[in-house]
Amino acid sequence: MTWYAIDTWIVVVGALAATASALLGNFLVLRKMSMMGDAISHAVLPGLAIAFLVTEARASLTMFIGAAIVGVLTAVFTQWISRFGKVDEGASMGIVFTSLFALGLLLIVQAADHVDLDPGCVLYGAIELTPLDVVWRPKLFGFDLEVPRAALVLGGVTLLNLTFIIGFFKELRITSFDAELATTMGIHSNWMHYLLMTLVAVTSVAAFEAVGSIIVIAMLIVPAATAHLLTDRLWVMLLLSAVFAVASALLGHLSALVVPSWFGFADTSTSGMMAVAAGLLFLLTMLGAPRYGVLAKYFRKAESVGV
Repeated sequence: MTWYAIDTWIVVVGALAATASALLGNFLVLRKMSMMGDAISHAVLPGLAIAFLVTEARASLTMFIGAAIVGVLTAVFTQWISRFGKVDEGASMGIVFTSLFALGLLLIVQAADHVDLDPGCVLYGAIELTPLDVVWRPKLFGFDLEVPRAALVLGGVTLLNLTFIIGFFKELRITSFDAELATTMGIHSNWMHYLLMTLVAVTSVAAFEAVGSIIVIAMLIVPAATAHLLTDRLWVMLLLSAVFAVASALLGHLSALVVPSWFGFADTSTSGMMAVAAGLLFLLTMLGAPRYGVLAKYFRKAESVGV
């Protein structure tokens, strides 16, 4: 296996997308709203398609704004249906995101007759091509760097999410564990909910072009769920989720380069392998976590029975 500069940038872009998603995913997991990330990442499709059909251009800013608006509306519609339709919140998520996702696919297929918009690219992304879109060439230690646009965009989103978490850490912690207590303390839990959902939508849209919806869905939940098996402290959980996100990106790309040849295939999707790597890390942690792992629980049960 030969490692090139382009491989480094692929891992960097994947790690930034995964980290940006994982930071917010911690609060989705704690709020028992894991499916909301799935819902938003699917439901932004009509926003992308409508922005293109209206402007007849693939301007990143226009499509970003359109998708972000639809992502926020997904959270609003979900809350509205759950509250006034008297249905379970999980059911309301299913109603909203399946309807909007189907509408988005129909619109994208319609737009594909006029421009090279590929529904498959929306699902899997094109992370292997992101290093080719260079927008900044700084000098570092005498070397000329070629920084891809995706790295700058996702780096900015990661910084935005981190700033939000640090600035509203107390509010996020209280509203995630007890929204009613937060309200009695003067914290607007609904505003915190919609701010969080807005950032989830922004992160999903920012990562769409590079890594597609699959890795966004995986990284919003899997690293956070993995970290939650290892600690009950929120700040440690945030740190561990970021570590698992970066590890998933690195191991996923390495697997995409090496594993297909073992089975006689030429290549595979790097984004897909990053999601698979995240799942494998979760599986290993679920088995071996010292407190909440399957093996630890088994041995504790065996000891108690023996006593």
